[in-house]
Amino acid sequence: MIYFDNAATGGRKPDAVINAVSSAVKVCANPGRSGHKLSLACAVVVQNCRNALNNFFDGYGFDRVVFTKNCTEALNIALFGVLKKGDHVIASCMEHNSVLRPLESLKKAGVISYDVCPLNENGNISPEDIRALLRPETRLVAVTSASNVTGAVPPLDKIRAVLPERVLFLCDGAQGGGHIPIRMRETGIDLLTLAGHKGMMGIQGSGALLFSERIDPTPITYGGTGSMSLSLDMPDFYPDALEAGTLSFPAVVSLLEGTGYVSARLPEIAETLTDLTKYFFDGLKKLTMYTAYAAPNPCGIVAFRHAFLQSEQLASVLSNRYDIAVRGGLHCAPLMHEALGTLDGGLVRASFSHFNSVSEVDELLDALADAEKR
Repeated sequence: MIYFDNAATGGRKPDAVINAVSSAVKVCANPGRSGHKLSLACAVVVQNCRNALNNFFDGYGFDRVVFTKNCTEALNIALFGVLKKGDHVIASCMEHNSVLRPLESLKKAGVISYDVCPLNENGNISPEDIRALLRPETRLVAVTSASNVTGAVPPLDKIRAVLPERVLFLCDGAQGGGHIPIRMRETGIDLLTLAGHKGMMGIQGSGALLFSERIDPTPITYGGTGSMSLSLDMPDFYPDALEAGTLSFPAVVSLLEGTGYVSARLPEIAETLTDLTKYFFDGLKKLTMYTAYAAPNPCGIVAFRHAFLQSEQLASVLSNRYDIAVRGGLHCAPLMHEALGTLDGGLVRASFSHFNSVSEVDELLDALADAEKR
């Protein structure tokens, strides 16, 4: 099968990631929980991954790199662990339900209020539109690193520049991580959440939260940490305070190797994906039954719809008849589809990896041309 669903999860991993995970599964101890040599060796690898993520994303120290099982868990810590009674939040309409549902839950519980920033005429988020929504009680602004529907990349540095110093800045790095440069300190990002299994080339079950010294998240999960075991309270230092329970060592190992892979190739990856998306959109323009809802981008995301077929129906046709994997529907981003006017039938999303080729994109275009005739 030709795999074009990389925005959901990476379909192919670098050999270094596969080999490291295989080794970790064969010989694995509980990192940081025991004093024997194997446990200590695993703990060193975990520490190396914290260091690598902190360096790659220009973070605030390895101790403020917390491992999670995915980006959703990281966002839950960032939102439920940080927001307090009376806080106001601004989110972009590009946000995934992993941001929107926690905010809605907190709103319905009477904890916070929030506003949503609309798309501008260019299909992106305007810093001035964010500024217009600020209130005296605004505590946090949440803007994704890249739309998981269109691949559009918001101007994070310009958005941070219009925010008062007191306002925290949260960036969902699920789609941008491993595709575009994200520099936390340089940009002024206070919280960055990551999905290790997408652009970062890790396996499913890997994710992370990185946060600044201005953040003191309350734990949302309680349990063993291997430290301060005599106390019935969670440790008061990071990362232990936010890492209850055994870490997935194979997932952490995959994220370490994936970070090394993308850090050595980030410009190459971005160029390849921008070229592939441009090639696809140029080909799609020649087909009369399709409309594109994205532009060439370094995240490899293309979104389009058929004039008559529902997106999920077309995705099923591509899978069953042509052996091509894409995703139809709303992509867990209902407000983005509302802004695009595609709530009724959603969009087909083909998301490329830099492992994909022009010949594979040609097969997708040929399949779409054939489906157009039926």
